[in-house]
Parts: sequence; structure tokens; C-alpha cells
Amino acid sequence: MITFGTSGWRGIIADDFTFDNVRLVTQAIAQYLNTVADEQKRKQCTVIIGYDTRFLSERFAELSAEVLAGNGIKTLLCDRDTPTPVISYEILRRKIDGGINFTASHNPPEYNGLKFTPAWGGPALPETTRAIEKFCARVPRPDIRHMPLAQAIKQKLVEYINPRPLYLKRIKELINFSAIKKRNCKIATDLLNGTAIGYLDELLRAAGIRQIVARNWRDVLFGGKSPEPSEDNLKSLSSIIKKESCHLGVATDGDADRFGILDADGSFINPNMTIALLLYHLLKTRGWKGVVARSVMTTHLIDKIAAKFGVTVIETPVGFKYIGDVMANHPDDFIIGGEESGGLTIRGHVPEKDGILACLLVAEMVAMAGKPMKKILADIEKLVGAVVSDRLNLHMEPDAADAVRKKIAGKKPARIGSFSVSKVVELDGCKFIFTDGSWMGIRISGTEPVVRLYFETDTPAKMKKLIAAGKRFITD
Repeated sequence: MITFGTSGWRGIIADDFTFDNVRLVTQAIAQYLNTVADEQKRKQCTVIIGYDTRFLSERFAELSAEVLAGNGIKTLLCDRDTPTPVISYEILRRKIDGGINFTASHNPPEYNGLKFTPAWGGPALPETTRAIEKFCARVPRPDIRHMPLAQAIKQKLVEYINPRPLYLKRIKELINFSAIKKRNCKIATDLLNGTAIGYLDELLRAAGIRQIVARNWRDVLFGGKSPEPSEDNLKSLSSIIKKESCHLGVATDGDADRFGILDADGSFINPNMTIALLLYHLLKTRGWKGVVARSVMTTHLIDKIAAKFGVTVIETPVGFKYIGDVMANHPDDFIIGGEESGGLTIRGHVPEKDGILACLLVAEMVAMAGKPMKKILADIEKLVGAVVSDRLNLHMEPDAADAVRKKIAGKKPARIGSFSVSKVVELDGCKFIFTDGSWMGIRISGTEPVVRLYFETDTPAKMKKLIAAGKRFITD
């Protein structure tokens, strides 16, 4: 069975993620696209295909292009590894029918994956992925159509493209690079051997901004770790910041849609705080009004800032596709959308998370504020009060995860530890909001064998009690 999780279909290379399965999924996508085209009375679809720096990603992309060509669909095949947000930008810029990116994002190196992006430029919504899954289940493998790549190129059904220059041009329009240069910022950049190589570092280099670049080469094993811009994975970046007296450190994941941020002292600024910081920055410097989107497990500090500035917050299920959908439905008054796992976008950009944009926007914020991020957070705390956030990933066997699923689906408790429950939100997983304003969320991952616990309160001491109560609730 081929199933799409929160952000596409993923599997272990040579186990689930095989050449045959890639052909099958591509055939299903081709049938889906041709069905939509028939309904719209269009003769031919056009799709962009990209890939990341993982093992065999470029070969998977070529196989996919062969299947699309066999189904009469034109493919624009990227001439090098390409960030996910670049695929989205190119879909919208060219007004084409969709895109496929071969990437497992921040997952371990033994994984690969496929992300499908429809014509509206955001991650595929559940109704789309369910339709593709049904096609997967119905397609007999002998019926998979394909055309050899050389023949497809000759017949102009496959064309190699370079989407990089126009994407870089767009980012230059969204970011105040002159402010970063004027402040003489020095930035430590960790590309984690991913697709941001030649994008994030190149944008800073072209703007004449001082930077020290780490892991800017392809390594299909990512140094033996997941290409995730987490606090643990960015310890070497922290050392660079301290040694070289940088103003900040920035990093992106394997397909450059997630961000990781370090302050001038080398400390990790978690995505919750980063999104809140950038909302505050945009409201102060751009003067934007309108709508902010955040996923259900993302910090309520966003809500507090929004209330102070008179803007609206829309809460979504987990998965950036839902934030992208909010953006698509509010094209003129969307401000920023973000999720605590490290994704965001802003007005005027794509309805997809973009780690490159996020990193550069943080650099702009630090330059324009003229102070480290912790001091900007202190300003926010004076304005709206303190907020402390945390997240735990509990790796569980399927049976244990099912027990948690049943528990949160059952009768809800009036108390968890010493915290009294005032409200339960079941938009995605289960979020307990307590009478003192603290909250705890529980959600079973759609892409990994993990149960995630989310916590938020107003002091470190209370956070310690909240985490202990949450663990007991899960395991009792």
C-alpha cells in the first residue's frame, strides 16, 4: 500500500522506496492530472520535477519523467538538486499543473520520498493525496506507461530547466539585503549537505554579506545523521558562531523548506520563538495587517502578539498544506504562516514553507533591530508576557502508539497532574488548554513512528512540572 503522510510519501530506499514503486506512484499522479485536465478540457499537462541530494534522487526523478512522458505529460526536469520552495515558486510562475520533488526532507539518510505539489503551489491537500492513493491501488503494474528518457527529450516531452536564477531574484525582492549589509552582519551558514547549497549561501555572497559556510557539499549520508536543523545537529554551527564572533547562525534541512536559527551567543532559538519574532518584526517594519496562520501545536505567543497589533490568527491542523490553504484563501491580507516544526512563509511568497526565506528574514530582523534575538524576545516579553515552549518526541512501537491514539480519543480528564483542564482542542491530535493558560498537545506523527508531546507555559519551573505530568499521562 502506498500512503501519503503529512508531507508526501516516504520510505526506506530499496525497501519501500523502489524504482517500481516510484513508477507506480508517478503513474497514479499522471492519471490524476490527466483526469483533472479532462475535466477542465485541457489537452496536455505540464509538471516540474526536482530532487534533493539523497542517494539516487536524480535517478528517481528521471524515472518519474519517463512515466509522465509515457502518459503524454510534459516534464520540466531540474538540472540539479532543487529546494522544495523553488518547485512551488516555479509552478506558480509558469502557471503549470503541478510538481514532484524527490526528497525525504529531514528524515534519516536511508529514506527517500516524493512530495506532490498541485497547481495552486502548496502541498497537496488530503483530498488530492487520497485520490492519488486510490489510483495507486487500482493501477496494474503491467499497465504503467513509460517512454525512454532520450526519446522523451527528442519528442520535447522532457526539457531540462534551471529554476534557480528567477527564484533568487524573487528572494532579493522580499528581503532587505541592504539593511543586513549596512549593519555589517557576519553570518554563520550551515547547509547540512542539502539543496540550499548555491541558494542560501549564494544570496548572502551576492549581497556582499560576510558569512562562514559549513557543510556546503553533497553527502548522501549527511554525515551519518538526519539533515535536520535541530539544536543537536547544529552544535558545530554554534561553535563557529562563538569562535568567529558572528551575529547569528542559520541552517536549512535537506530540501531547504525548514529552518534552524542560532543567536549571537550560539544558543538555539526554537522555531516557535523564531516565528513569533518574525511576526513581531513584520508587524513593526512592514506595518502589515490581516491574517496570521499557525498550526494547532504552534506557540500561542503568536496569538498574544497578534492581539496587541490587532491582527487575526487562524489555527490549522498540523501540516503546512493547511497553512498554505489559508494563504491561498487570503491572498491580499495574509501576513505570515508558521508551524513549530520549522516552516514558514510570508505575504507575496509561495504557499509552501521556505527555510531559505526564513533564514534571510531572521538576518534582516537582527540587522534592523540592531540587537541579538534574545533581546528582541525580551522586548516581546515586556509587551505580552513570558512564554516557554518545549516538545518531546517519543519513539514508540505501533501497538504503544495505538494505545495513545485510543487514550486521547476517549473520555478527556478534568486534570492532568496539578493542571486543571479548561478546554480540549481536537483539530489535529489532542490539545489540553489549562485554566492558567498553559497547554499540552499530543499528536501521533504522520511520517515517523513517533508520538509528539507539545508543552507551553510561562515559567521554566512550571514547564518542568508540565512535562512530568504529560509523560505520566501518556504512560499510565
